[in-house]
Amino acid sequence: MKKFPNGFMIGAATAAHQVEGNNVNSDFWAMEQVPNSTYKEPSLDAVDHYHRYKEDIQLLVDAGCDTYRFSIEWARIEPTKGHFNEAEIQHYREVLEFCHLKNVTPIVTLHHFSSPKWLISEGGWESETTIEYFGKYAHYVVSELGHLIPYICTINEANMGKQITKIMIKMSASNTKSSDGDVQVGLNMDTMKARMELYYRSLGETFGIDPRNVHTFLAPKTENGERIIMECHQKARSVIKALNPTIKVGITFSLYDHQALPGGEKFVEKEQHEDLLSYLPYLQEDDFLGVQNYSRKIHGPDGEVLKDENARLTKMGYEYYPEALGNVLRFVSKHWDKPIIVTENGISTDSDEDRVEFIERALTGVLQCLDEGIHIIGYTHWSLLDNFEWQLGYAQTFGLIAVDRSTQTRYPKESLSFLGNIKKSGLHSFREIM
Repeated sequence: MKKFPNGFMIGAATAAHQVEGNNVNSDFWAMEQVPNSTYKEPSLDAVDHYHRYKEDIQLLVDAGCDTYRFSIEWARIEPTKGHFNEAEIQHYREVLEFCHLKNVTPIVTLHHFSSPKWLISEGGWESETTIEYFGKYAHYVVSELGHLIPYICTINEANMGKQITKIMIKMSASNTKSSDGDVQVGLNMDTMKARMELYYRSLGETFGIDPRNVHTFLAPKTENGERIIMECHQKARSVIKALNPTIKVGITFSLYDHQALPGGEKFVEKEQHEDLLSYLPYLQEDDFLGVQNYSRKIHGPDGEVLKDENARLTKMGYEYYPEALGNVLRFVSKHWDKPIIVTENGISTDSDEDRVEFIERALTGVLQCLDEGIHIIGYTHWSLLDNFEWQLGYAQTFGLIAVDRSTQTRYPKESLSFLGNIKKSGLHSFREIM
């Protein structure tokens, strides 16, 4: 048996739009509702975490976990430009206070994909003005709640737009749909290409702008858009530190375990540079880095190698490969010497036995990295609850807790107590060498 160090955070993560429900002022709500939407279904009530957060956090605590990563929804806090909603900031104050009451460490994400609808009408994530808007939002949240927040992730998966851009280019070049598992977010590739023109016309009408100027966070990014995201991060970090220098500030990235067959090394180097290394100059004053990993990609002399037809896959189409996490942590540690938090790692599956095995193997990798001296301070599993997986709707099941959405009844899975037992007593199956 091997235990994690004292103070090592273990828990689970969610994102506001995916779990809260009725996020009516957000861009995602608008995108789900328009004619010709590429979303398989709308989020609607989601899993009603907005009203049931106490029950959900209590289930996390009862299992033995001590950390909850969640996001504050910008579209709730600032539903119209310049108008901050005191009732909504009070809601998140109560969520944070409940975490502290239950001795749960909150890790707060300020932006997890969804934005206020008005922001997109103002130019969205390709507009210089977004930097100032994000700074004002961060200032309001931290001035009201900062004393309750020990860790802030400014932006979730800052590199996701770049990863989506590569998928779109790949689809256009091949004139075929992308393979499942190409990107670590729920995109509906089946209908996206066919409906895109009609969909964007509808979005243009909804946001009141030229459809070509609809720049949501998950839209393909230009280099300018990439810069704006990172300057939003820097702006928020400076605002947070000016208000409360004790808050630890970081950002999270979607990172595959890129592996090279002979001749594939140059492709791995390119992917690693694009996924993380190109962003490092913006992160020099950060306190921690959030690592989000689900699987691996293998590269040969001609580029990415297709998954073996006999490969074990998750419901998302990723290769089932929990060892990817340890490999990514080793890669990151070669370029980052400050604390690392695993802010997401998990699996969509209908077999909770597969999830238990995934957690065991992934956390074995984390323990091995700790033994190697890598500075990892926490792990939050994705996700606490089965939830709304963006364009793919509710069919994906990443949660440690199942939800019957007809009644919103919670059904904790064995994997939740398994994760909590690791926090309490360690990994019984830990091996020094796999």
